[in-house]
Amino acid sequence: MPELPEVEVVRRGLARWVAGRTVASADVLHPRAVRRQVGGAADFAARITGATLGTAQRRGKYLWVPLDSGLAMVGHLGMSGQLLVQDPSTPDETHLRVRLRFTDGGRELRFVDQRTFGGLAVEEADEDVTPLSIAHIARDPLDELFDDAHFVAALRAKRTTVKRALLDQTLISGVGNIYADETLWRSRLHYDRPTGSLSRPKATELLGHAREVMTAALAVGGTSFDSLYVNVNGESGYFSRDLDAYGREGEPCHRCGTAIRREPWMNRSSYFCPKCQRRP
Repeated sequence: MPELPEVEVVRRGLARWVAGRTVASADVLHPRAVRRQVGGAADFAARITGATLGTAQRRGKYLWVPLDSGLAMVGHLGMSGQLLVQDPSTPDETHLRVRLRFTDGGRELRFVDQRTFGGLAVEEADEDVTPLSIAHIARDPLDELFDDAHFVAALRAKRTTVKRALLDQTLISGVGNIYADETLWRSRLHYDRPTGSLSRPKATELLGHAREVMTAALAVGGTSFDSLYVNVNGESGYFSRDLDAYGREGEPCHRCGTAIRREPWMNRSSYFCPKCQRRP
């Protein structure tokens, strides 16, 4: 599932290529791609056609494009969703689900999704043109309005474990399984460490490492383990080459040389160093 760095890479591409352009037509080629639209494909097309797109926005892993109508087009990438900017002459992708053409006749915006877990929807928004459906999502660590002190206090007050807290999008957004494991490795914390046992300095350090990991991933275009995650130009990210924990089962820890271990966790996997990140 794309996390903050991957979604931010896509957001920047949309901001560059589609902001200020007016939609001439919308073709929905698979109904699942707009299943979150209450009125279905016809309603999606009616709401987006004729709209001028603003600068793409993001909160954590959630992406949207403000419309001049006061509504917002929300993009859910799911496991395999791709928002691609393509020349109209480019052959249709095998899993093309939605196509937006623009009045200037230039590059199209295409939503491609192999597994059809993602989708697009035009939604109601607040006065800042933020979709109402994501109002409950917390700000992310790269947001200039993120409140560090509030996060540290809320984290220490929660009765949960540290990895569960990092994945709680109402506490801190944008962190998924990959970057949670990377943040915990840098912090030398086991994923099952109770949040209430963290000192204020340790919680602050954890937040700092989360920022470091996602900033580093963003600098190289995010993490791509296969061909499914790409930016709007179809290019993969390269942070997988720099991972310290995630996906490295049996490989030596970059700090102490102990073999990285993988354990099942909440229908996912957790990767950690059993020496550097001792079980509580």
